[in-house]
Amino acid sequence: MTDPLDRIAAALDRLAPPPPASDDPQAHPAYVWRDGALVAARAFTPLPLDLLIRVDRQRDALVENLRRLAAGAAAQDVLLWGARGTGKSALVKAAIGAVQGEGGGIALVEVAALDTLPQLFTLLAPIPRAFALFLDDLGIDLPAEARMLRSLLEGGAEARPDNVRLLVTANRRHLVVRDIAEQDGAINPRDSIDDQLALADRFGLSLGFHALDQDDYCAIVAAYAARYELPFDAAEAINWATRRGSRSGRVAWQYVTELAGRAGRSLREIR
Repeated sequence: MTDPLDRIAAALDRLAPPPPASDDPQAHPAYVWRDGALVAARAFTPLPLDLLIRVDRQRDALVENLRRLAAGAAAQDVLLWGARGTGKSALVKAAIGAVQGEGGGIALVEVAALDTLPQLFTLLAPIPRAFALFLDDLGIDLPAEARMLRSLLEGGAEARPDNVRLLVTANRRHLVVRDIAEQDGAINPRDSIDDQLALADRFGLSLGFHALDQDDYCAIVAAYAARYELPFDAAEAINWATRRGSRSGRVAWQYVTELAGRAGRSLREIR
C-alpha cells in the first residue's frame, strides 16, 4: 500500500504543478514572462528606427542607453511617458531591434505583473546577457505598488541585477494617480505628494512624448506611405485623424494600414 504521505504529496503536485520550463534565455530576441517562465515571443518584428520620426531626441537617448546595457556598461532604467499613441512602445521595440542588429547582446522581456519581478531577477541575474524588461502602459494606483517598484529600482534587498534594466511606458509622467481625497486625509498632504513623485525620480532616464500637430502627423503618414510606395491624400489623412479624435503615430499607422488594404497590399515585410 502506498504511504499516505506519498499520496498526499502526489495530490498536491497535481493541484499545483511546477512552473513550465523556460525557453533558452540566450537564444531569442524577445520573450514574454508568463506563469513563472520565459516564453520566446512568437514574432518579434520591430519597426525600423528610421520610420519613427519626430522623436529623434528620445530615439537617440534610448538607443545609446541600450547600447551601454548590451555592452555591460552602466545604464539607466527608463520611463517613457506621454500622450497615447505617440510611439512609446514602438520606440522601445525598434530600439531593441536596432541594438540587436548592431550585434548587441540584449533581449527584450515583456512583463505584466510587478510582483513577479523578483522571481524574474533571480532567473536572469546569472545569464551572460543583458535584458530590458518592458512594462507597457504601467499605471500604479496603490501606495504598496509604488513602494514595491521604488524598492526594485533602487536600494531594496531585491533590487534588479546589473544585467537588467526596466523600460516602462506610461501615460502619466509620475505614474501614480494623484488622489486628492487621499492627500486630504494625510497628516501632511505635501508628504503624500512627495512620496508619489519619488517613484518617477527612480528612473535615471525620463523621455517625454507629446501630442502631434497637424504637420507632424502628416509627416509620419508620408514616411509610412513612402516606405510602402502607397499614394495618399493629405486631406483624407487629416480627416481620418479628425474622425478618431487624435493625431498620433498610431492613428497614422492605422491610416496607412487602410491604404494598404485598399491596394491589396501586405505590411508584413517590415512588421
